[in-house]
Amino acid sequence: MGKVTGFLEVKRQKWPTRPVAERLHDWKEVYLPYPQEDLAKQAARCMDCGVPVCHQGCPLGNIIPDWNDLVYRDRWRDAIDRLHATNNFPDFTGRLCPAPCEGACVLGINNDPVAIKAVEHAIIEHAFERGWVAARPPAVRTGKRVAVVGSGPAGLAAAEQLNRAGHAVIVLERADRIGGLLRYGIPEFKMEKRVLDRRLRVMEKEGVVFQTGADVGGALPLRELTKDFDAVVLACGAGQPRDLPIPGRELQGIHFAMEYLTLQNRRCEGDTIPDETFITAKGKRVVIIGGGDTGADCLGTVHRQGARSVHQFELLPRPPDARAPDNPWPQWPNVFRVSSAHDEGGERVYAVSTERFVGDAAGRVRQLHATKVEMVREAGRLDFTPVPGTEFTLDVDLVLLALGFVGPERRGPIEELGLALTARGNVARDPGWMTSVPGVFTCGDMQRGQSLIVWAIAEGRSAARGVDLYLMGRSDLPAPLP
Repeated sequence: MGKVTGFLEVKRQKWPTRPVAERLHDWKEVYLPYPQEDLAKQAARCMDCGVPVCHQGCPLGNIIPDWNDLVYRDRWRDAIDRLHATNNFPDFTGRLCPAPCEGACVLGINNDPVAIKAVEHAIIEHAFERGWVAARPPAVRTGKRVAVVGSGPAGLAAAEQLNRAGHAVIVLERADRIGGLLRYGIPEFKMEKRVLDRRLRVMEKEGVVFQTGADVGGALPLRELTKDFDAVVLACGAGQPRDLPIPGRELQGIHFAMEYLTLQNRRCEGDTIPDETFITAKGKRVVIIGGGDTGADCLGTVHRQGARSVHQFELLPRPPDARAPDNPWPQWPNVFRVSSAHDEGGERVYAVSTERFVGDAAGRVRQLHATKVEMVREAGRLDFTPVPGTEFTLDVDLVLLALGFVGPERRGPIEELGLALTARGNVARDPGWMTSVPGVFTCGDMQRGQSLIVWAIAEGRSAARGVDLYLMGRSDLPAPLP
């Protein structure tokens, strides 16, 4: 490593952010660029640890110690080449990934882990600024045609890899813009859409074709695609939201998180959304049910819309500040975390279960009844028991359900082709990423279930290799996942 004693001399530095009072009045990204001198010091904290377990923590297998060392040595061009070798879209992951690599960092055993995510973000931005991220169209075309259905991170990764292998690739997206959840699920303050558009322009120059408004399995039968293309990759995500079937759920003012976030993202894109159909938190008492990343996305959006008050409910108890004895390194640390949205305000309420909603005469939600719960484990099964005497009510005007997703939508490709499903309701696939229908492949959340962006990209890359092997009998594409 560039500085063998760096981890002894330098403390982890928090990624700089824009002031809360400033950022709440716009939709620009929260994080500021790391000063280059400070970033070099942070990269120097990466140890010559012998067995870099960060590789195990990253589904993409990013060669993290190498590009940390290159940044420390001011060799930025080499750093982006090393980063792009395993990750198609560090511009996305450097902003959106929860960084499981940092959870597995060896330094994290008894110290703060290396700021890997911040270094990754800096490398890709440095590369774009200097024009090093250029289109790389294949030198030779194979004559094979592949349709990729879905333009989220898994679909885009599969498309780029298949295009690099020389196949003619078209990405079909049901929505009116390319990007999937990157476009309409992730708020602007986490990733401005100029970042997505910048990458899509590179892919177009490489030869990838994008088509929006393509409702595959609906107006556009999937069987037609299987006739017209040599292979089809399904990367349609896990868009079926988990509901909360309790009394009062039918009241107005209770919405799924994605319904809410999509409308705001459309307004940020410049779309005209009539006030009668737009969901806003302005002046309202808001409750967000769900304490994960989607809940935090809702929280930051609610703040910017000008909510009167906001509570975020989580069924699980508050995590500890440090690793618990049953959560040793290098497992993902289940510890208390504060996102940029939590820094901006709101009250987090843990170990609480919502029991029912109560509305007014007009059918709008006005009150929420809940109770505190205790988490218990019996025979390996997790359950939540109401704590007597802890019942409470909360006045509310808007409820956002951020409870995750239960799997892919059944409507569309699954129903049309009768695709085999796993016991968990995801699309089944073989070791070569092919579904139960020959020539039809799948990757990402559609076959894995709701997961992280790094898993989606890794699976898109692996599925591309499976398709390439199917079409050509051999493949030079890397395969990060089995």
